[in-house]
Amino acid sequence: MKKIMILAMMMVMTISANAMSYNAAKNEALFLSDKMAYELNLTAAQYEAVYEINLDYLMSLNGHGDVFGTWWNRRNADLRYVLNSWQYDKYVALSHFYRPVAWKAGAWTFAVYAHYNRGHFYNAHPKVFVTYKGGHNRIHGSHYAHMHKPAAHHHAPAVHHAPAPHHPKAPVKVGKRHGITNHTLASNTPRHGHSNAGHFGRR
Repeated sequence: MKKIMILAMMMVMTISANAMSYNAAKNEALFLSDKMAYELNLTAAQYEAVYEINLDYLMSLNGHGDVFGTWWNRRNADLRYVLNSWQYDKYVALSHFYRPVAWKAGAWTFAVYAHYNRGHFYNAHPKVFVTYKGGHNRIHGSHYAHMHKPAAHHHAPAVHHAPAPHHPKAPVKVGKRHGITNHTLASNTPRHGHSNAGHFGRR
């Protein structure tokens, strides 16, 4: 009987170890949301909502089975209310946003780091970064339904290997002549014919 109880406790500990801590989920959600704001040209309100949705998704992961399960579907459903049609189409086409997490060799991996340097940010933290603790994905219906009509539903496409964004991979350096960093240049340069309205001042 004792052996059974010990095995049961070890299994619970193993499953719990797969869960992402709040601080880890918070930091990963921030990095992912910042890159989505950059690529999808999000407004400030969209950026706040996307951060909340990404945090809820990451905090709901307890193992491999959750990566593309109920919480992934809920993330997509909420994002349909937050993103407009072209933004949602682009989101679905970029696998490092659409399928951002994998469970490999007993650890979480994040596809976004194959496209962006760790620690490189384009925007200030969303206001809810400090205050939001999660939970909007556990209410009936969508917390974001008031934002606008949901973007059209698309069937999940095959995994795309999107080209890396057009920004330097080197660490941020200060230009000797003008005192302008390549971080500043990137965050103020419009992409793909869209305005840079989705980029916000750094704190």
